[in-house]
Order: sequence, then C-alpha cells, then structure tokens
Amino acid sequence: MKFTEVKKKTKDELNDLLESLKKENYNLRFQKKNGQLEKTGRIKEVKKDIARVKTKLNEENKGGKDAKKNIER
Repeated sequence: MKFTEVKKKTKDELNDLLESLKKENYNLRFQKKNGQLEKTGRIKEVKKDIARVKTKLNEENKGGKDAKKNIER
C-alpha cells in the first residue's frame, strides 16, 4: 500500500485499517513461530503499512500537513 492510498482514506477508515493490519501482523508472527509462514516478506510490508497509517493519523491529529514538523523533541 502506498502513502497516496492512505492519504485518501478517512479517519474512521484508517482506524479500521490499522486494527486489521495489527491483527494480520499478529497472525503472521504466530505463523512464523510455528514454521507455517511461506511469504516472510509480508511481515515487513505489514509493518511499513502500519507505520504509514500511524503517520497519517498523527498528521491528522496534529492538524498539519507534515507530520515530521509536528514531532516534539
């Protein structure tokens, strides 16, 4: 999933997507532990998708266009 696809979604859709991605991540980790996982690269993709969704949600919560500028240090 590209960030442009994430930007088009509403806040509720993003929250639902985040929940489903977290469940998928859990299931993938469980499959890996049991030796049932065939596509190991999917774990990395899901982690990046979770980060993209969280970035967009953070951007919306802060009200800015660029989430990096809103990070407090």
